[in-house]
Amino acid sequence: MGREMSNAATDQNQQSSLSYTVEQLVAVNPYNPDILPDLENYVNEQVSSQTYSLNANLCLLRLYQFEPERMSTQIVARILIKALMAMPAPDFSLCLFLIPERVQMEEQFKTLIVLSHYLETARFRQFWDEAAKSRHILDVVPGFEQAVQAYAVHVLSLTYQKVPRSILAEAINIEGPSLDKFLDHHIANSGWAIEKNQERGQLIILPPDEFNHPELKKSTTDGIQLEHVARIFPILG
Repeated sequence: MGREMSNAATDQNQQSSLSYTVEQLVAVNPYNPDILPDLENYVNEQVSSQTYSLNANLCLLRLYQFEPERMSTQIVARILIKALMAMPAPDFSLCLFLIPERVQMEEQFKTLIVLSHYLETARFRQFWDEAAKSRHILDVVPGFEQAVQAYAVHVLSLTYQKVPRSILAEAINIEGPSLDKFLDHHIANSGWAIEKNQERGQLIILPPDEFNHPELKKSTTDGIQLEHVARIFPILG
């Protein structure tokens, strides 16, 4: 009877451990090498489902540091591509810091580092030229182009109130009817507008924010209202 109860308890514990999500495994014991296969599968799941978990991916890279013989360069490449897609967040640098230099010297990783540099410096023409030569690396992760295009639009919105069509086309690597469709989507959903200028051609008016319209920037100084100060005077007296 006691042995049956013990076996039942063991089965229950195994079932409960299987029910843990990867995020829970990372939170409970991030340095347990037994979760390494789960983390690798989770990277592939992020790719197929177009989701993202920086914490889980960093945990996997740390485990690779302790067990380098188990490292999958294919998985590492996918982690870095997903990190690139998260820009302007500094995820790529955080991940790269955990990857040994000897691995970074492999051709696919040198390419990803160059692409990261182009994005960080907003050299979008060079980025798209290099990306076109690296389709065999990038195409394994769905949504990569769309994520970079969103980042490019973000960068332009930091600088421009009205961006020339040609500059937008270069930044997002879209031209012609495809660009018209892209603009129609953002006009309908993102508050964009189009203005025609005789000298500069078509201008895309971006929604105002605190970067392209400094007057919208909120003051970071904590002010004290006069009425609050007036209440203090009787106490001081």
